[in-house]
Amino acid sequence: MGFFSKTLDRLRQGLTRTREVLVEGATGIRSMLLGRRLDEQLITELEKALLTADVGVMATAKLIDGIRADHKAGKLTRGEDVLDYMKGELKAMWPEQDRRLRFASAGTPTVILVTGINGAGKTTSIAKLCAMLRKQEKQVLLAACDTFRAGAVRQLEIWGERLGVEVIKGQQGGDPAAVAFDACKAALARNADVLIVDTAGRLHTQDPLMRQLGKIRSVLARQIPGAPHETILVLDATSGQNALRQAEEFGRAMTASAELPGGLTGIFLAKLDGTAKGGIVVAIRSATNIPVKFVGVGETPDDIEPFDPDGFVEALFAA
Repeated sequence: MGFFSKTLDRLRQGLTRTREVLVEGATGIRSMLLGRRLDEQLITELEKALLTADVGVMATAKLIDGIRADHKAGKLTRGEDVLDYMKGELKAMWPEQDRRLRFASAGTPTVILVTGINGAGKTTSIAKLCAMLRKQEKQVLLAACDTFRAGAVRQLEIWGERLGVEVIKGQQGGDPAAVAFDACKAALARNADVLIVDTAGRLHTQDPLMRQLGKIRSVLARQIPGAPHETILVLDATSGQNALRQAEEFGRAMTASAELPGGLTGIFLAKLDGTAKGGIVVAIRSATNIPVKFVGVGETPDDIEPFDPDGFVEALFAA
């Protein structure tokens, strides 16, 4: 109970800006709904509020259609009733799904391949994953496979020094797949528990970079059985609907590629604390089957939370 309370409090804090816009503020849905009878005008106002918070067209339509149907059936008559209705419906949007990291069998390093566009917060999110795994007493190695962006390797090294994690690197401008090969050899030789592979920021439309990602993945698969065990897409929550499009497009591109079998296994939603668009979590769930596994709720390595749908909804609507 104590752990859940702590997690809920961190989520609540991380969702402050979203909650202020969507729920609590002068134009938030709590002020909008309390003390009013439910009618078509109020339903229209609610729909606009949900879209403003980037809950997404699909999820908003589902919620509004349900509210309108229950209102016509006489089941929802007051604005207050809608808050509980929405909480229940939002929680029900997530089916039972394993959102934990998938670890390799004992004696085999777990390989986590991380991708995303430039500026999404990929390197910081990797640091947060490292910090979380180190707290679980896992031995972690980092592979610096972003050999193109100036300063990318050094940025990863700085985090490695802070967290006590070794970074396997190559030459600036070198072959990222060669770095992945060396990192796999190092992980096996050192009996590492987890190898996290950083990759260059890319758009799904950049065919050479997507092929490069496929080459890295092939190297990992040849060196370590079952690798990569996770392929995580880092998204910037502050980008709202752009994050949703990236989830959809990366998911399609990686699933369709023969070089990237298995596609994405999870999403790390970064910068949730810095946005009023936290409703994007709901939009992603409505539009894709890719599970959000982690959220970033602050700037330090400890500011990472495993994503829990019930906790997210409770934190979003917390008074």
